[in-house]
Parts: sequence; structure tokens; C-alpha cells
Amino acid sequence: MIALPRTDTSRLGAWWWTVDRWALLAVLVLAALGALMVLAASPAVAERLNYDSFYFVRRHLVLLIPAGAIVFLVSLLSPTGVRRLGLVLFVLGLLGLLATLLVGHEAKGARRWIQLAGLSLQPSEFVKPAFAVVTAWLFALQRRQRAGLPGDAIAMGLLAAVLALVTLQPDLGMVVTIGAVWLAQYFVAGVPLLWAGALGIGGVAGLTVAYVSLPHVQSRIDRFFDPSSGDSYQIDTALNAFSAGGFFGRGPGEGVVKSTLPDAHADFIFAVVGEEFGIVACLVILGLFAFIVLRGFARLFQEEDLFVLLAAGGLLTQFGLQAIINMAVTLHLVPTKGMTLPFVSYGGSSLLALSIATGMALALTRRRPSNTRWP
Repeated sequence: MIALPRTDTSRLGAWWWTVDRWALLAVLVLAALGALMVLAASPAVAERLNYDSFYFVRRHLVLLIPAGAIVFLVSLLSPTGVRRLGLVLFVLGLLGLLATLLVGHEAKGARRWIQLAGLSLQPSEFVKPAFAVVTAWLFALQRRQRAGLPGDAIAMGLLAAVLALVTLQPDLGMVVTIGAVWLAQYFVAGVPLLWAGALGIGGVAGLTVAYVSLPHVQSRIDRFFDPSSGDSYQIDTALNAFSAGGFFGRGPGEGVVKSTLPDAHADFIFAVVGEEFGIVACLVILGLFAFIVLRGFARLFQEEDLFVLLAAGGLLTQFGLQAIINMAVTLHLVPTKGMTLPFVSYGGSSLLALSIATGMALALTRRRPSNTRWP
């Protein structure tokens, strides 16, 4: 890495010596691997959709520029700046979720996208990191006993509103992710035992209702436990790709799964990695995700500010959980969900939202004086 001198007192110099440079490098490596895999996987998909071969490649590479700028600029923020950005983004995201129900674009039976300035945006992707920051702020406020604000109750109300809006799209994978991160933050903040039991029962009840009332959810769960009960083409094809790739893969460009798998450039890009570069490359990617998450948590062990601890912990949990779900789906370890592999899959909204979340996590895990408190 190119280092700035410690005598540099500029904002850039201060950022360089306080940010987690190794985690940042790991993110950059993931993004580079993602660009390579989109180049490998997307031309066949583009041709099937009657686009020119490099349609998705160009779009992905163009989006990497603002994504990198977002990571850098957001990582410059103080915890107060992260909180304010989270609040603004959360309000805009809620408005976007409401807009999807009214004027949203429908695809594959779900209404999750809105057209804005020629771009197709998925508001729930931006709500996800913003809500983790807002939740952390509310939990921290109640525990500081500021003006008797019922932060826990407000956080529960906002959770119910967010989950209801996302369920109406419907997007059960997003519901599970947001709910799981919220529960993790509440647990760290200190949840009463009675509430823990009630929330656990509520989660099970919610999943049961989703299974009974949403046909596509029921179909995915049934196919997971009994593949013969429905179409399992994508999962079967993905598993065959891993089998064909073996330890070291068929070689760059030699894979065939991308020619037949509908979401080879997005949700199932991990299967392309497995076929063309083998299990070794898959383990490298898994290791990068683990390194980013575990290193972030390691830096939080010395953190004394509750908001920073909860917000960064929530963002890191979210990042790791999304990666685990995507890889587990591809390996048929959990029912299928439409979720990208962070910084590796193609996906505009996901890439930009992940850049914001990563910038926030880097900002919150920067080294600061231990006696610093943030309003």
C-alpha cells in the first residue's frame, strides 16, 4: 500500500492513519474479482436477453467508479455524520418503498424496483444499511436515558413498518436479513429475557404466515426439502457446476453453466466461480468475506461508544449474512432467495447500497480517542 507520512495533518492524512486499510484492501480485491466474474458470466446472459455481449459488463464497470467514490467519501465521516446520513437515507428509502407499491416495476412476480433518472433502483437495498444505523441510534439513546426517549419501542415500530412494506413487495429474503440484523443489535444492546422470547415466537409465527399465505415462499421451501415437488433447475445446474469445476476449475472462460443458468451473473455467480476457478477460488472469496467481518469486529472490541458498537456491528453482520445466504443458496444449503454476493455479483442498487454500508462500517471502525463521545 502507498502510505501517507504521519506528519500529514490534512483530512486525507488523518483518514489514512485511522481507517482499517487492510479491510479496505480486501474490499477492493473483492470488487476486482467481481469485475472479473461479471466479465466471465454476463456475456452469455446478455445474449440470451438480446443485448450486446458486454451490456452488463459496461454497466458494472461504470458503476464501480461511483461505488468506489462512495466508499471513500462515506468513510471520511464521523459517527455523527454516519448517523445523519443513515437517518436521511432511511427516510428516503421508506418513501421509495411506498413508491414501489404504487408505481414500482414488476419482475418475476415481485414489485421491488422504481425507475429514477433512467436507472432501476431497489429502495429496500438502501433501507437495509440505513435502518441498521437508525436502530443502533435508538437503542443507544434509550440506554443513555436522554429525555426518556423510548428508543426500543420506536425501533420496534419502525421494524414492523419496514418488514410490512418489504413483505408486500414481496421479498422474504430481505425480510429475514433485516429482521436478523435488528435482533442481533437488540441482543447486543441488552434485550430483556421476556422480550427475547416474544420476539422469537413472533419470528416463527411470521415465517409460518409467509409460508401459508405466499405461494412463491411455500414453493421455494417445499422444493428445498423435496426437489421433486417442483422446478429445481437452477439449483441442480449450480451444483453440477461445482462438481464439474473440482478443486481448480475448468479454466477462465471454459465454464458452461453461464450459458444455461438465468441468473449466472447475479444471484448464482458463485456457481460460475466454482466451475471456472474451482473450490480453491471459492475458498479465497469466502476467506475475504470472513476477513472483512472478523477484522471489523476485532476493531470493535475496544470500542466504548454504544452507538458505534451497535451500528458497526449491525453493518458487519448484514454484510456477512448476505454473503453467507448467497453462497448457501448456491450450494443448496438454504431455500433460494434473490440476494447478490456482495461486490461480486452484478447489481446496480446492491453495489451502490453495499458501498454506502461499507463506507459507514469503515468510518465507524476508524481509530479514535477512547474518551470521545458522539451526540
